[in-house]
Amino acid sequence: MKKIYDKSETTFAIMWIIIYVVGASICNSISESIGMPRLVSLVYSVICVIVLLGFIKKNGLSEIYGLCSFKGDKKTFLYFIPIALISITNLTGGLALNDDLLKCVIMSAAVAVAGIVEELIFRGLLFVGMCKDNVKSAIIVSSVTFGIGHIVNLLNGAPLFSTLCQIIYAVAIGFCFTIVFKTGKSLIPCIISHFVVNALSVFAVLPEGESAVRARGIFVTVYITVISVVYSLWLVNKHKDTILDKDF
Repeated sequence: MKKIYDKSETTFAIMWIIIYVVGASICNSISESIGMPRLVSLVYSVICVIVLLGFIKKNGLSEIYGLCSFKGDKKTFLYFIPIALISITNLTGGLALNDDLLKCVIMSAAVAVAGIVEELIFRGLLFVGMCKDNVKSAIIVSSVTFGIGHIVNLLNGAPLFSTLCQIIYAVAIGFCFTIVFKTGKSLIPCIISHFVVNALSVFAVLPEGESAVRARGIFVTVYITVISVVYSLWLVNKHKDTILDKDF
């Protein structure tokens, strides 16, 4: 892996995106076939996290990829309240046990750990790698690819409308998290928020009926997108002197 990384960090990031997306899709299918949704996916995501963290630590890249304490005035970041509001999105309709407890716990753990992998890949490897050439392009590509990556959910049986909504607000979240990482030099707030959002998604109250599903989809999309964009613009304004710096 080190040879590929040294040759091109962006290529290394793209390689990991492909490995993760394809592998996760295959593991989801296997999990469904054995009657334990996300079980194999959980194992796969844990392995990905271990390999990525091992690689980053071994090569002294922890500071570069934001695996360090937050560096910034928390007041200018509004004490991360907007991120907290995004994190509890799935609590807006209440919580429910949508399957038996064991399956829910496994599914929650799987998507939560997947959130860690996605932050390391999209906000870490891809964004940092591209920043060395052009920060603006890095922000856009990291955000958009993160959102579009969710189209793989269609292959796992997710409805088209829900997937489209998810892609839209995932792009917004990707943009927000990228700005937070770039201005605060730490990926930890993004990892925690992504972990919580995904973990709670399994226990969200599921609306009944197509109209109710669409209404919730629109609400969640608008709610997350507005908070993410407004918060990002606030941070860009507060840190406009350093936001485009190529260095971390």
